[in-house]
Order: sequence, then C-alpha cells, then structure tokens
Amino acid sequence: MSKRKILVTSALPYANGPIHLGHLVEYLQTDIWVRFQKQRGHECYYVCADDTHGTPIMLRADKEGITPEQLIAGVEQEHRADFDAFGVAFDQYHSTHSPENKACAELIYLRLREGGHISSRSITQAYDPVKNMFLPDRFIKGECPKCGAPDQYGDNCEACGATYSPTELKNAVSVVSGEQPIEKDSEHYFFELGHFAEMLKDWTTAGHLQAEVSNKMAEWLQNGLQQWDISRDAPYFGFEIPDAPGKYFYVWLDAPIGYMASCRRLCERTGLIYDDFWSPDSDAELYHFIGKDIIYFHALFWPAMLHGAGFRTPSAIFAHGFLTVNGEKMSKSRGTFIKARTYLDHLNPEYLRYYFAAKLSAGVDDIDLNFDDFTLRVNADLVGKVVNIASRCAGFIAKRFENRLSAACAEPELFGQFVAAHQAIADLYESREFGKAMREIMALADKANQYIDEKKPWLIAKEDGRDAELHDVCSMGLNLFRLLVVYLRPVIPTLAANAEAFLNIPPQGWPADAQPLTDHAINAFTPLMTRVEADKIAAIVEASKDNLEKTPSVKAKPAKTVGEAAKPAENQKLEPIAEAIEIEDFAKIDLRIARIVKAEAVEGAEKLLQLTVDLGDHTRNIFAGVKSAYAPDDLEGKLTVVVANLKPRKMRFGTSEGMMLAAGPGGKDIFVLSPDAGAQPGMRVK
Repeated sequence: MSKRKILVTSALPYANGPIHLGHLVEYLQTDIWVRFQKQRGHECYYVCADDTHGTPIMLRADKEGITPEQLIAGVEQEHRADFDAFGVAFDQYHSTHSPENKACAELIYLRLREGGHISSRSITQAYDPVKNMFLPDRFIKGECPKCGAPDQYGDNCEACGATYSPTELKNAVSVVSGEQPIEKDSEHYFFELGHFAEMLKDWTTAGHLQAEVSNKMAEWLQNGLQQWDISRDAPYFGFEIPDAPGKYFYVWLDAPIGYMASCRRLCERTGLIYDDFWSPDSDAELYHFIGKDIIYFHALFWPAMLHGAGFRTPSAIFAHGFLTVNGEKMSKSRGTFIKARTYLDHLNPEYLRYYFAAKLSAGVDDIDLNFDDFTLRVNADLVGKVVNIASRCAGFIAKRFENRLSAACAEPELFGQFVAAHQAIADLYESREFGKAMREIMALADKANQYIDEKKPWLIAKEDGRDAELHDVCSMGLNLFRLLVVYLRPVIPTLAANAEAFLNIPPQGWPADAQPLTDHAINAFTPLMTRVEADKIAAIVEASKDNLEKTPSVKAKPAKTVGEAAKPAENQKLEPIAEAIEIEDFAKIDLRIARIVKAEAVEGAEKLLQLTVDLGDHTRNIFAGVKSAYAPDDLEGKLTVVVANLKPRKMRFGTSEGMMLAAGPGGKDIFVLSPDAGAQPGMRVK
C-alpha cells in the first residue's frame, strides 16, 4: 500500500457562540476519518480554525464592552477545550484573524483582480441612521411582504418560505437600534463567478462531489451564476481590501481561505512545505468536510476562487446532513441546541463518538440523536459486547495465570477470520460508511462472545485438570478483544488507549497482518467503560431546558412484563387490562424477532431470567419472568418476539433493554416461539 499525503479540513466554527452537538457531527466525522488514515500509516493532517470576522462578532463585542479581539480570543479558548474533550485531534487549529489569513486573502484577491475577475459598482442598501452602519439582511426585521407574518428577517420568511430583498419588508426596523432603516448607496466589489461557469460545470461533474450534491450544483449552474458581493462597508470587523479604504472583505471570502492559512501556520511550525499542498501540480489529496447548508460556498465560490488565483482545487468535498435531537429540529438562531459542554458535564464523550459513527453514512441525510436509542446502542454494543469480553476473561487470567496469556493461539482459524475482516472494514471507513463499519465490527464482537459462551470458561474453571484449556480460552478471548479495539480505535481512541495499556501493547496500527499475543504479560484489568444511566440523560435534558424545545408526545401505557400478574387470583373479579388506546398508538410499538443467544438465572430473583437476545445487527440485555417455565439452557437458540422500542427500565438486578413477549396463563404454561426457518433475528412483526 503506497503512502498518501492528505490534508483534511472541517468547516470553521463561528466565533460567536459555543460548540453544540449539531456542530460535533462534522468534527467527529472528520476526526474519525483522519484517525483512520493515520492508523493506516498515511501522512494525514487535519487543520481548522475559528471563523472570526463579520458584523455579528463586532456587535456582540460592542454589547459586552470588549474589543472583537478579546471576544474571539475567549471563544477560541472555549472551542479548543470542547474539541479537546471530545477527542477531536487537530494538527493545527488557528484563527481567520491572523497574519497568515490576511496574507492569503490579499494574495487571492489581487490575483483575481489581475485576472479581470473583480468588478465594482454602486448598490443601494439598508442603512441604520442611528448606528451609522449598513445592515446585513439578518439585521433587519419586519412583516413578510407576501404573507404578513411579523418579526421576519430581511432575506426570507420563516412562516411562508418566501424570499425577498430587505427593501420589500413592511414596517422594517434595524435589529441593532430599533430604528427604521433608510436606503443609502455604496460602492461594492464583486467576484465575477460567471467567468468560471465552464470550469465549474466540469469540476462539479468530475467526481469531486457526492452525487446528490453534484445534481444540485447542476441546477444552480443551469440557472446562471451571478456576481458575488465580496465587500462590506466600515464599521466592520475583518480585513481591509487592498487599495479600497473603508471597504472590508466579506467574512465568507476570507473564511475558506482560513483553510490555507491554518495549513500555512502548520507548515511554518513543523517544516512541511506549503506548496506541496496548494500548488496546481500538487499530488497531495485535499478534502473538505462540511454541512449541507454551506455547499454553495464550497462547491462553487471556493473552487472558482482557487482556480482563478492559480491554486489547486479540492480532491473532494464531503457534505453531511443536520442533527435532530429526539426527532426535533435544532436551530442555533432560535437557541434550540444542546451545548457540547452540557453533554460533557454528564456523559463520557466517547459514547457520542460511537453513536454518531453508528449513524453516519457517506450521504447527506440528517441523523437523529434519540436518547433511548443512544442508551441502548452504547450499552449493548460498547459495554455489553466489546468491553464485556475483556471483563469476562481478564479475571481468570489474573487469578489463575498471573496475568500472562497462554503460549499458543487456541483458535488460529477464528483469529484469522478477525484479521481477514480488515480490508472490508477499511473500505467502509475510507468511503465514510461509518455506520456499516460499526455493524461489521459488532458482528465480529458477536462471534467473540459466541466463542466464549460456547466454551463457558466459568464452568471450566470449576473442574479439576482443565487449567490449560481455561488459559487458552480466556487468552483467545482477549486476543479477539484486542482486534475489536484496533478496529474501533478511530472512533473511541481513549477506550482504545486504555485497552492497549491493559494489554501491555503500544498503540496499534491497522491489523492487516496482526499476529496473536502469546506468552505475553498483561496488566491488571480496570473497568474500561460504564453503562449509560438514565439519570445522566435526564440531567442533560434538564440542564438544556432553556435551549431544547420539546413537543408533547403520546405514550402508550406499558403492558405487564411476562410473569407479572399473568393471571388473576382465584375469585378475583377481572378488570380491564388497560385503558383503550388508538390504533395509531399501537402502531408505534416496534415488535421484532430475536434469537435468545444466552440465558442465565438471576441471583435473588424468583421469576426472572437474564437474557441476551440477538436482534440481527446488535444484542440486548432483557430480564423476563419465565423462570417457572424454562431452565436457561432450554431457551438458548430459540426465537421470540421482543418490544424493541421500549424505554430501558432500571431494575434491582440491572437495566432491561426491551420486553420479551410470550403467551400462556403463567406458571409452567408460558410459551415462546421455536426456531423457524422462515423467521430471522431483526425481522419486524406486523
């Protein structure tokens, strides 16, 4: 495999507020991809910066009685702390208000001007006569000229969706002063985007964009490209345009140039060669990860600016969708977001890294952070499948074999299957199909757990003369755990590092030719990850109540668990089972076929068995009151039906992550499904 040189960027966070979970979709997606490339041995650099210019920054600083420079310095410190806590490992994090960015922006502008791609003309704008400043569209509010809705911004109506110019608003006022704006003329500078129409038609259809993004670009190109206003009038926080006193670069001109500036700073600091990344004949790869809302700037303006100024264009631009929380739209302008810091106050950041990875694909679809699903997935996959392997095996290695693995690999064929999966998993990481990669890794985790379940080391340990077998089985389990960790390393780097410390091995590269650890000393095992608890989720929601808009939801009344009040006492009058519900409520219940892969008695419980059920792409832990009818061995391998979308229930013996359904009056007469060739785990029951 030849070594690649790769430069990767994420869109620059605006220095006007905190990082929230919606932002983190992008930074975590990018960080996972970069970590994967580095793990594969490629020369990969991840650069980013705070986006610091514009009217909102200037006005907020004025309101707080500080300079814009003081404001952006404080915000940058907060951003850096949040990114660091979530494990986002930039090779260079910079600011657009930097000498490097000023130099890069002026160079690109002057080259575009020399090439005849900059023009100027007078335009009429809204002007605040009290603050003596021109007003951006978002700083004017009034009544929509189409539907009459009040309190609408100067560019579009959120009530009816109409677009218009600020001069069309009725009863318009300045958001800054509350006064009615006046119209005033001003000389502005424009980038002639239309000069690059043919170049952009070729570039946007040459594989640099996702198919759906390329199709959208074709629509915009077909409608014709307009001049782009790249100047703003004083007062404005930004860089002054060369040879144009009182005129400043519009923030969207110098923001993407911040990628180049951050790269330049990285090169100055490390001795890398800047032109290796940005010259027209560069053989380095350049990738931008962005949100779908800023595609226009990145897929049209940005490549045109680069091409016109004599620089290389991106290898590809990867757009992603938005984040919703429990099905609700997030909106920074309306304050409906959960701050990254609020999450960090209550939960392990690697929970979110894994959950986002499990939901992300190569497309631009929105993803939803559903807290019930979040809890189930993290608990079932990371804790119940992966970490559980180490915890089940480490104790025997410590107590019986002085923390030393056996001298031979007990199952070389199984170990080989885990290693052979590296290419398929690598291909999924490379193509940003993280959700599919997580499913492949969890399928391996199921195989590892199945191996341990079949060997039953807890029973072997009770029999004399089987120490060697116990040693081999537990050593094999830890070797499989090690491979799972290496595959998950881009996603959960902290857990991976802790697992490597436990296994007494250096940071692992990609396991294309991994060999088992044999006759190898390991360290004492300490818990690597705890389960997500419902009270932590509740604390986040409570702390975010001022920001998170909630809509009422209809909840069906929960049915009794199996074995609980299954039949009435003798001579007891039968009461209605529950209040009547509508068919729409019943339709919300998600019934799935599940295979019972493990069943155990629950110490101290008269009726309960603890079940591990396979739902096709993941397993769950369920407590069911069927002990009166079944011994644990009778259930393993059988199919049953579970309520898959039931909220987890914390019980005295642990958390139940669903409900098993069965029929019968109770006692010994409780019936589950037998294996059937026509039913498979994960199938929905309709």
